Amino acid sequence: MQTPAPFGYERATSVDHAIQLLEQLGPEARLVAGGHSLLPMMKIRLAQPEHLIDINPLAAELGSISIDGDSLVIGAMTRHNDLLASPLVGEHFPILQDAERVIADPVVRNRGTVGGSLCQADPAEDLSAALSALHATATIRGSSGSRSVPVRELHVGPYETVVGDAEILTEIRVPIRNGCGSAYEKVERRVGDWAIASAAAVVWMDGGIITDAGVGLAAVGADHFVSPAAEAALRGQQPTEDVIVAAAAAAAAECNPSTDQRGPAEYKRHLAGELTARALRRAVARAQGGQ
Repeated sequence: MQTPAPFGYERATSVDHAIQLLEQLGPEARLVAGGHSLLPMMKIRLAQPEHLIDINPLAAELGSISIDGDSLVIGAMTRHNDLLASPLVGEHFPILQDAERVIADPVVRNRGTVGGSLCQADPAEDLSAALSALHATATIRGSSGSRSVPVRELHVGPYETVVGDAEILTEIRVPIRNGCGSAYEKVERRVGDWAIASAAAVVWMDGGIITDAGVGLAAVGADHFVSPAAEAALRGQQPTEDVIVAAAAAAAAECNPSTDQRGPAEYKRHLAGELTARALRRAVARAQGGQ
């Protein structure tokens, strides 16, 4: 039988209370919301926190999706299914709903949270690639106040983020800009599994020209979940097939996949390029008013 090591349990009643508990209990305390990543790791004792701080009571405070000026604001306690069902998200960033459709299964999507997924920092995590491609920003709060960190700088390694021991991720802000098209593509061994490889593509277009771009990659060893070389190959270009193929090739060349039970490295590199091309074609079509 798989059982976790002994741990203490606290229930936070507000963000300030959660931060206070983190400060009191020390660096071996962990926040838990959906728990679908942390609890399995605890059962096999890959993770052994001394205390769990339940932040489910914070759902009303941190679980909203709204427009604030020129940004879509996603609370860190937003459940995956709420992101999938949101008309605001579908209107502005269909890439997020593309990604949500292929995250795990309904049980996980009903309870798992956006903030939990980002803070888990799994190298194959879907939303990290999508939000990095969107140039989103994370808001992190501690007792001394809040700070903003680009999602591209949130992850410092596998299962590691810049969120401090006594800090909490509170929201994600995605800038809304005209002429945006976005899409997400993923290959997995079975429905709901972690990706063998996945690609996120975002383009901003004006007058038939790609003025800016975001290309995210998951499960293929891309630094900070992005491909700057692929983005550079797109900026200032018309979205022709040759340009898309060149950007996809740049993404494949820039990633660093590893051979494992999901496949050999060269297969994953090939997928990274192919999925980037597919996502870019859909993103361009959406930016031009199609689906």
